Amino acid sequence: MAQVTASLVKELRDRTGLGMMECKRALTESGADIDKAIEELRKSSGMKAAKKAGRTAADGLVAVKAENGYGMVLEVNSETDFAARDEGFKGFVSAVLDTAFAAKQTDVSVLLDGDLGSAREALVQKIGENISPRRAAGIEAAVVGGYVHSNNRIAVVVGLTGGDEELAKDVAMHVAAVNPAVVSSDQMPAEVIQAERDIFTAQAIESGKPPEIAAKMVEGRVSKFLKESSLIDQPFVKDPDTTVGKLVKAGGAEVVGFVRFEVGDGIEVEEVDFAAEVAAQVQGAG
Repeated sequence: MAQVTASLVKELRDRTGLGMMECKRALTESGADIDKAIEELRKSSGMKAAKKAGRTAADGLVAVKAENGYGMVLEVNSETDFAARDEGFKGFVSAVLDTAFAAKQTDVSVLLDGDLGSAREALVQKIGENISPRRAAGIEAAVVGGYVHSNNRIAVVVGLTGGDEELAKDVAMHVAAVNPAVVSSDQMPAEVIQAERDIFTAQAIESGKPPEIAAKMVEGRVSKFLKESSLIDQPFVKDPDTTVGKLVKAGGAEVVGFVRFEVGDGIEVEEVDFAAEVAAQVQGAG
């Protein structure tokens, strides 16, 4: 039987991207036949990839691309921040973004039908975590600009009717920092306004104010809520003496829209009681 050498293990690692011990075990089981080892690894690792795909991926990265009147923001998830820092993971995010951007495709499931699907599976095998492109969104406008926060966990793309890319990027930076709900107050859903009005009304009644005063308090608070939640009414983060609306108008533009992605936003992560889990395993072993 051929000997499993360090150079053979290294070659298998280079060709598969898998761990040293997994490669060594595969070579031992295949009698140091590297092609047979690869075949078996593809079978076993493929099974692992399928199992890992069921695990919750709530960490990861966001990315932005904006040029020629089109901007896209993308989120790709991993299970841990450690995996999100992997260069292979970052490269996969870039590849997904480039492919989606070129096709203006925001349905990430469609993207995984081809080579990107194979790349995802290989990355799952290498990193050992579920890797999942979660969502993508695009904006078309005369001017687009994007911004990614330094930790790559918040990304924004903004569309303007005029101005320039630098102005759009400044607005995107503001959106990343302040997280407005809508561009202008008239876009706020009626049910959201009503929910806030109900809360303010209950608070006013609780305070014991006369009905006419309470009504004025409620409307004042609703008005304040709308201004604080609307992009164009918010004080600009880089110059609080002006609003975003005034900033954009001075640049000869209006805001068409924006998209803001934050990693893991809205994903429910199952909390695991590790002490209880270990205790249950010990009890089961007994």
